[in-house]
Amino acid sequence: MSEHLPPLREVIKSHELQAKKAFGQNFLLDLNLTGKIARVAGDISDSVIYEVGPGPGGLTRGLLSNGAKRVVAVEMDQRCIPALNQVSEAFENRLAVHQGDAMKSDELELLNLAPNETARIASNLPYNVGTALFVKWLTLEKWQPWYASLTLMFQQEVAERIVAKPNTKAYGRLSVLAQWRGNVRIAMRVPAAAFTPPPKVSSAIIHFEPTEPLDANVQLNELEKVVERAFGQRRKMLRASLKGLGVNAHTLLENANIDPTSRAEDLTVKQFVELALHYQKMRA
Repeated sequence: MSEHLPPLREVIKSHELQAKKAFGQNFLLDLNLTGKIARVAGDISDSVIYEVGPGPGGLTRGLLSNGAKRVVAVEMDQRCIPALNQVSEAFENRLAVHQGDAMKSDELELLNLAPNETARIASNLPYNVGTALFVKWLTLEKWQPWYASLTLMFQQEVAERIVAKPNTKAYGRLSVLAQWRGNVRIAMRVPAAAFTPPPKVSSAIIHFEPTEPLDANVQLNELEKVVERAFGQRRKMLRASLKGLGVNAHTLLENANIDPTSRAEDLTVKQFVELALHYQKMRA
């Protein structure tokens, strides 16, 4: 158990695990904090947790101490593997560690879920791939997804973009994708001083639970095209920013009952879905 493990600062020193910018690393060493983050994920006693970028294992310890059935971790930094293997031994091999790139990993193959097992993702995501991983998990073709929830650490600015509402500067592509397919909230904020080394910005934990999409008829790739085009030139009116979609933008907006002088940030997620549905019809 965790009491058999050395403090994380000792682990970092003995394994020479100074954080590297190349891996987007900022380590959490306060086990009270990592335990609190683990509890944001909910009752994990029947869950297999997928963790990306565990580093020396701060959040990993929190997840296992709070009763996770199993943790499957993917770590790109070879230096961290021996430290994580120590965690696995201390927690009766409830931790499986894989060295590799999470962007290229087949999560279901690594998790090897039994029929009655629930999967959740919980990670202090490396800053350099955090948004890309989140989009990967949001844009799975098959929905409902294989995971029951996401509990993820982001830079605070990114977290605020994910939960942003219309008519705000933070509202954009991430907001629409996340809120189209689930319920998302900022569960807690984490000051820069909590990390080693401290980053230049504060961080936040978001908790996402997938739901049925607002309209199951909308195709993911069509919604992404519309949203990307709209926010790609967010200062322009939609009648101008949507011109590159290959259909008459004015007719598209008229069919969706949207004012052509509106801008991307004026539209609700539901309106973006309606726009994508009409775009599909016009392209058919």
